[in-house]
Amino acid sequence: MTSHNANESPSTTAHREEAARRDGARCIVLTVSDSRTAATDESGALIERMLTEAGHVVVTKQLLTNDEVALRTALDAALAREDVDAVLCTGGTGLGARDRTVDVVRPMLERELPGFGELFRMLSFLEQIGAAAMLSRALAGAARGKFVVVMPGSRAAVELAMTRLVIPELKHAVREIRR
Repeated sequence: MTSHNANESPSTTAHREEAARRDGARCIVLTVSDSRTAATDESGALIERMLTEAGHVVVTKQLLTNDEVALRTALDAALAREDVDAVLCTGGTGLGARDRTVDVVRPMLERELPGFGELFRMLSFLEQIGAAAMLSRALAGAARGKFVVVMPGSRAAVELAMTRLVIPELKHAVREIRR
């Protein structure tokens, strides 16, 4: 699914993509879940909406099962795209046997940003769920010239991460990675 309207002319789409290159980030959203469907993927939809409202472009959005091979394949394809600045993942960050997102993403990172996970857990502890925040393995980093973020799957966690961390620093992180 792309954020482009099928009724837009190619010149309108090209203009929007040029503006994103100049002003915003071009993003891929990956939801990793065994229980969500396209209709119930609130977290992925929230990420897409928040990115768009902040002036970024969602190039595509995918819903994947908690399958390491499928996630690695999707992430590898996303990182290979020249028209993408950032990959935002939601889901698979807990301690459950099927929560494998972090295990797939971390080895693909060239540089990890420990501060993202630390700040997310601190904010989550203070503002939402208390000590249960330590059960999240949220992380971010750089891979192949792209900013990669892994957030928990809950809507509240996504809203917290996007509002307090991702949206305020997305353009800056992309610029720094590309330098």
